[in-house]
Amino acid sequence: MRTSIEALKRELATIRTGHATPALIEHIKVEYAGALLPLNQIAGISAPEARLLVIQPWDSSNIHSIDKAILKSDLGLNPINDGSVIRLNVPPLSEERRQELMKVVRRRIEEGRIAIRNLRREAMDELKRLEKNKDISQDEHKRALDQLQKLTDSFIADAEQIGQAKEVELAEV
Repeated sequence: MRTSIEALKRELATIRTGHATPALIEHIKVEYAGALLPLNQIAGISAPEARLLVIQPWDSSNIHSIDKAILKSDLGLNPINDGSVIRLNVPPLSEERRQELMKVVRRRIEEGRIAIRNLRREAMDELKRLEKNKDISQDEHKRALDQLQKLTDSFIADAEQIGQAKEVELAEV
């Protein structure tokens, strides 16, 4: 469940807000030496200003493939290539785009909750199997189910909290 929460945080970090953050683009796959690699493995990414990202490729021959990969991404950012670094201006979001991104955030939160509930179901099935095989008593089974439900509720609450924080971040102008 903790892994599901971490994955949710990583996914939400890739959703663009009005602020420039390296997490926004570090997952973009770039073709390098015949393989697709994440951008953060072939270039340094920094955010010197609130609305600017600077990409410094470690090998300057990759600059055009990085440029192309950013244009192909669904982020709607236009790279400015000066031959040695790529600059990305992160424009403020329109209200319409904010609403679309809010829907994406809510969908990702729901996917996170579903993943957590699926893990709960798998654990419940395992507990039933242990009780059936007489490895644990009925009392132990009941206690374990109660603990499992409390744990599930706390992780779902964490997912909700992370989602609300992202929505607040998106709502900022």
